[in-house]
Amino acid sequence: MYPTPTNIWERIEFSSLGTTIAESTWMFPTLETLHVIALVSVLGTIFVVDLRMLGWTSNKFAVTAVAKDTLPWTWGAFVLAAITGGLLFISKASSYVGNPYFLWKMGMMALAGLNMMYFHFMTWRTVEHWDRDASMPVAVKVAAALSIVFWLAVVFFGRAIGFTLGIFGS
Repeated sequence: MYPTPTNIWERIEFSSLGTTIAESTWMFPTLETLHVIALVSVLGTIFVVDLRMLGWTSNKFAVTAVAKDTLPWTWGAFVLAAITGGLLFISKASSYVGNPYFLWKMGMMALAGLNMMYFHFMTWRTVEHWDRDASMPVAVKVAAALSIVFWLAVVFFGRAIGFTLGIFGS
């Protein structure tokens, strides 16, 4: 029998879906596997574009062509990562919200998203001037480098969550 939930995180965790995932011998590991595959796909496709924007690879291809080829895969994988991550969260919500590595992971994802938004709403507007160049403008390189740093931090903090769940909070 589970204790009576005292906050929203416990209500989420002790919901029927949360307990089903947590108690199943196969659901949590399957969701975690799908989450990792999705995250690797997100990072791989983002890094293809970022490395092109840094001028380190694929310089014979236009940035717009590289982005057009990879971004549908990025968004599909991101949706899968968000769904599986949400389901993983539901199974241990009260533990996750008390874990600083989870909070740092969410913060890094937010910074990655803000970096992407700034890039697309500001820097991308001039893409026709640098689309096919091997050497990119500084603003493009900064956006690409920040993207790589933020997403690597997401992976680092995400991995740290698994090692520290029993240390922080409940």
